Amino acid sequence: MSRLTDSLRNIFKVEDLRKRILYAAGLLIVVRIGAHITLPGVDASLLAESARNQAQNTLFGLYDLFAGGAFQNAAVFAEGIMPYISASIVIQLLGAVVPYFQKLQKEGEEGQKKITQLTRYGTVLISAMQGWGISVRLQSMTAPGGLPVVPDVVRGLGFTMSTIIVLTAGTIFIMWLGEQITEKGIGNGISLIITIGIIARFPNAILDEYQIVSSGTRGFISELVIIVLMIGIIASIIFVSEGTRKIPVQYAKRVVGRKVYGGVTQFIPIRVNTAGVMPIIFAQSIMFVPQTILTFFPDNEFMQSISGYFSYTSWIYSAIYALMIIFFTYFYTAIAFNPNDVSDNMKKSGGFVPGIRPGQHTADFIDSILTKITLPGSIFLAIVAILPAFMVRFGVSSSFASFFGGTSLLIIVQVALETVHQIESQLVMHHYDGFMKTGRLKSRRYS
Repeated sequence: MSRLTDSLRNIFKVEDLRKRILYAAGLLIVVRIGAHITLPGVDASLLAESARNQAQNTLFGLYDLFAGGAFQNAAVFAEGIMPYISASIVIQLLGAVVPYFQKLQKEGEEGQKKITQLTRYGTVLISAMQGWGISVRLQSMTAPGGLPVVPDVVRGLGFTMSTIIVLTAGTIFIMWLGEQITEKGIGNGISLIITIGIIARFPNAILDEYQIVSSGTRGFISELVIIVLMIGIIASIIFVSEGTRKIPVQYAKRVVGRKVYGGVTQFIPIRVNTAGVMPIIFAQSIMFVPQTILTFFPDNEFMQSISGYFSYTSWIYSAIYALMIIFFTYFYTAIAFNPNDVSDNMKKSGGFVPGIRPGQHTADFIDSILTKITLPGSIFLAIVAILPAFMVRFGVSSSFASFFGGTSLLIIVQVALETVHQIESQLVMHHYDGFMKTGRLKSRRYS
């Protein structure tokens, strides 16, 4: 504990690091304030009554997760950073199939600037389209007493246009805040914005659990066991997230003038979970589509009978969900990591894997290793993703169960690890110890 205290004290001894952390914290506060400013023309009290149980276990609930509750509040930041993420994913997928985008990805810094510009344009387009959809949804919502969330006097084209403009501007502003955090703060700004929105739900989740225990529904010992289980799950996620398979690469010696280059052995670290949290996001988005569609037919008996199979706690739902995560893990890994490109770069630099011929043989060797380590990684992701549903079955509140796995916990853990790595790098650079005695995390990915 004293070691951790000293490390935290060291953070604020480094002036540049202290300024970066405070700068990032200030901008994140701005994001949270914007998540509670309701759109013009919307009755906030009626909205709270209407949206209380509508978004849960639907695409709207998933969207609200990434918007940090702003979507359910119909706030000026209701779209959050999701349009930017959607545009980034589209551009990344296009880079795997469209030659123009493949060319941009290989043009270095200039190509990256062009990709960033196209991503911003895509963000504006997606944000405007989603803003129109949100305006239509708000105008169709009514409170339990039958009162409309958007009064009749403000309905119409004017409300739709103002909503589109405000939401698009809010998304662009959040995108800018994220870029500023990345550039002048600490950590990845976009990831931190998503994470802070998820963490904002944690106090309410704790309160729900406290009410369950205080009412006598569950004993204190049982609650303690649940908390210990939660800590174990977090530890396992950290272990897998930081796990790598290192492929040795030998570089041939080259003599240039009087200097000798190469002749050293380096490693290509292949992560067990190369795809990160993206497979869960893709699978969850698809699995929530049927449930979202069924919400539009509340009086249809046939539709409601089908909804049981797509319930969040259904065994059928969990099985299909797990299989889709395994599929998308392989799918996204194939897009994010190209063994042929790695092999070509090694060959150009005079590197080779000991015992493996350069070129296609090396690419096949790397692809074989990637395929083998992706399987346990995908199975682990599937187990973590369906854990919250199992916890709900055992009586844990749904709000608290979401922190036992799934998208929420994976994002929090991975963003926290990335931020800690950056802080430690700053501390080591200024000759301070990090959170571990060596100044580095034991599971540091590139150690």
